[in-house]
Amino acid sequence: MKKLFSCILFFGFALGVLAQDATESVHGTVTFVTSNNVYVRFDTTEDINVGDVLKFNETDCLKVTSLSSTSAVCTLLNDCSVTKDDTVTATISKKTPNKTTPEITETNTIDEEVPKTTVDVTPEYSEEESLYKENIRGRVSVASYNLSSNVRENRNRLQGRFSLTANHIGDSKFSVDSYLAYRSILSSPEDYDARTSIFNVYNLNVRYDALPDLSITAGRKINPKATSLGANDGLMVEKYFGKFYAGIIGGFRPDIFDYGFNGDLLQYGGYFGIETDAKEFYSQTTLGAMEQTNNGATDRRYIYFQHNSTIATNLNLFSSMELDIFGGEEAGSRLTNLYLSARYRFSKAVNAMISYDSRKQIIYYQTFQTQLEQFLDDDLARQGIRLRLNVRPAKIVWLGASYSNRSQSDSQNESNNIYVYATLTKIPAISGRLNVSYNNNTSRYLTSNIASVRYSRAIVKGKLQGDVYYRNAKYAYENRDETFAQNYFGGGINWSISRTWQFSVNGELSTLNEENNYRFYTRLTKRFYSKKKKR
Repeated sequence: MKKLFSCILFFGFALGVLAQDATESVHGTVTFVTSNNVYVRFDTTEDINVGDVLKFNETDCLKVTSLSSTSAVCTLLNDCSVTKDDTVTATISKKTPNKTTPEITETNTIDEEVPKTTVDVTPEYSEEESLYKENIRGRVSVASYNLSSNVRENRNRLQGRFSLTANHIGDSKFSVDSYLAYRSILSSPEDYDARTSIFNVYNLNVRYDALPDLSITAGRKINPKATSLGANDGLMVEKYFGKFYAGIIGGFRPDIFDYGFNGDLLQYGGYFGIETDAKEFYSQTTLGAMEQTNNGATDRRYIYFQHNSTIATNLNLFSSMELDIFGGEEAGSRLTNLYLSARYRFSKAVNAMISYDSRKQIIYYQTFQTQLEQFLDDDLARQGIRLRLNVRPAKIVWLGASYSNRSQSDSQNESNNIYVYATLTKIPAISGRLNVSYNNNTSRYLTSNIASVRYSRAIVKGKLQGDVYYRNAKYAYENRDETFAQNYFGGGINWSISRTWQFSVNGELSTLNEENNYRFYTRLTKRFYSKKKKR
């Protein structure tokens, strides 16, 4: 009897298991690999869910982050490495039908008509929509600068700025990036012979993501992987090969005098690098070469290097270098730009930064033909070092100090700058924020000491902010016995009209002996964002 009871339990358990979910493996093919994501294609993703783990070579390798009807976007796990056309496996659950349950059918009579129901099985979002998501943000501002004085001529200026970053417009492969500025000088001194109407295009380009790992950019753009190159008017093509990438650049340098388009300044080059994006480590390293011409003749030829990395979210390292390799036997190779910086966060209350830079005069051999001898004779590096420390000894207190030194490589024209500050983020009893600072700068011809205090607070919470400040500046020139003291009194308000509209007005009075200068600055800003789509 006991054995019979055991057999009944065993077969009951087996039937129960069979009636529940059975597992099944489905295979997918890796189609694209970028620095951040891996794209896998399946016949169908009906039984795959966000958060599922895919295996490669029997090892947990990929985690699903989003899905379309036939594709999965994944992130790497366990330092796994996959390449295009690799096969990965998903383990899914399939419901086993209960054979003992009779199939229920419906029959219609002549007198009873059942309406037909059409089920839309089209996925809500296509594969392209799952890969490219629209993200738009931008800002438009209009500002006026007005100066009136009892001893100087009045000056008035209007300034307009427009910036837009529109990634994957309409969930498409197209993106637009721009930064434009217009300045109009309404009144100026009689001997002012410069332009009074200035329009600058700092950034204006269209990017097409032909593939998740291949992009083509046309227009004016500064490449973030080589910021020291400056803007390029033309084409940039970049392709990723897993963690590695390569790119080509072709176009024109902006005019060196007005930053406009100049068809005589053709430039072209290329670069390659590696990018690692792991949980505790991010790194991007780029090495490239550039040829810059003027009317077809070589103007400058150089190699550039840039590295940026973040280790365990606490240590950030950045470096860039430019090595000129054109100039004949007289000049040889020249290290024209070297910048190194390290920033470390010891804790939430302490962080520090150190940087070093060394820069030489850039020589364009065609553009500055008449000045070559002068530039080569004065081929000195202007170098500097900077140290900064920020400390938070209490929840509402920040203290900081920085020191910088700049000089030529022959130790001439040296200057030292010391800056210290203290900030009380919330003043007990009266609320608001208080900041005091002091700056001392010494050079071979001038010593300056500037002390300032600023108080700011919310007048209407979330709507209206205000601040007032006082600054005292003293200047002592080496070739003069007199010390000049200048006082500044100022303040302003910032009104958040709505989430996207802001208006601010600031005023300042500066006094120097018998001279009084009144400055007013007003600005209206409109921000805009892409609307979130309902899912």
